[in-house]
Amino acid sequence: MAERIGFLTAGTFCLDRNITVDAWPEEDRVTTVRAVERSGGGSACNFAADLRRLDPSVPVETQTLVGADADGDFLVSVAEAHGIDTSGFARTADAHTQTTDAYHSLASGLRTHIAFLGAAALMTPDHFDFSASNARFLHLGLPSIHERMDAPWGGDANGWVTVLKRARSAGLETNLELVSTTPEALREAILPCLPHLTTLVCNDFEIGALGRVATLDGAVTDVDAVIVAARAVLEKGAMDLVAVHFTTGAVLVARDGATVFIPSVKVPPAAFHGANGAGDAFAAGFFYGRHRGWSHERCLRMGHATSAASLRAAGTYQAVESAETVLALAESWGWRD
Repeated sequence: MAERIGFLTAGTFCLDRNITVDAWPEEDRVTTVRAVERSGGGSACNFAADLRRLDPSVPVETQTLVGADADGDFLVSVAEAHGIDTSGFARTADAHTQTTDAYHSLASGLRTHIAFLGAAALMTPDHFDFSASNARFLHLGLPSIHERMDAPWGGDANGWVTVLKRARSAGLETNLELVSTTPEALREAILPCLPHLTTLVCNDFEIGALGRVATLDGAVTDVDAVIVAARAVLEKGAMDLVAVHFTTGAVLVARDGATVFIPSVKVPPAAFHGANGAGDAFAAGFFYGRHRGWSHERCLRMGHATSAASLRAAGTYQAVESAETVLALAESWGWRD
């Protein structure tokens, strides 16, 4: 087989309705919607679209399950518009395409996601086949929102383990995108996957949950605690490295002992229009650097730059531009101390 190159994103590919409201209301109260935007969403979609926007020369393919309906057609069109290989799209008439209403509060800047899982509940390991793929990296997600994937499969703890094992056997490097659910649910779903991962990129809450370390004091990230948690999680799996992103920076801990901290970009408040997809953008930027063979430090900076650029839109990938452009934007805004 030829040298492996590019990415295969797999798993959650859903329709997002990005809804901007004045403020998130209390129950039995009313708020005003200021904008509604329809776009692709989910880790497989966002990561793939971000990569193609960063560099259209990078090969990206996807494997997912969507409904045989108009929303599924829309998601296929999103992938095609970005030059993503859609031959891995499976369609089902047994459920509607997964959709998410992503509310962005102008008052707080926070996001609230309301998901209709639809076809997500029907996805199984049988929807993934790596035998004909020449991709180097698999980016897989999202555990805890796919009922059959979350359940035991063929002797494995869950279907995610099955898919990761198949990908490793086929020669792919593997990464798993997480959902910030409860600590107990995260540990149940993710810990069995760690022996089958090449890398793990996640956020401060998720690494704390997996490592059983308190990484947050309210909304403030304890960087030293993140490093402790990342080292603990690294020892639980086969990963070469663990990278953890948060509002003020990112930490990388490698199996060879390297530990790196890079502060994030100082995004001007006026430029902020929504954080939906910011984690996917960080991962895409980070892995773009990995694809190019960059240093750990440069990969983290690329992740921050891509994530910062994505904050300029309510959608998940619409504000991401070329790698050179997002890096120049980050330099113009400057970096946190």
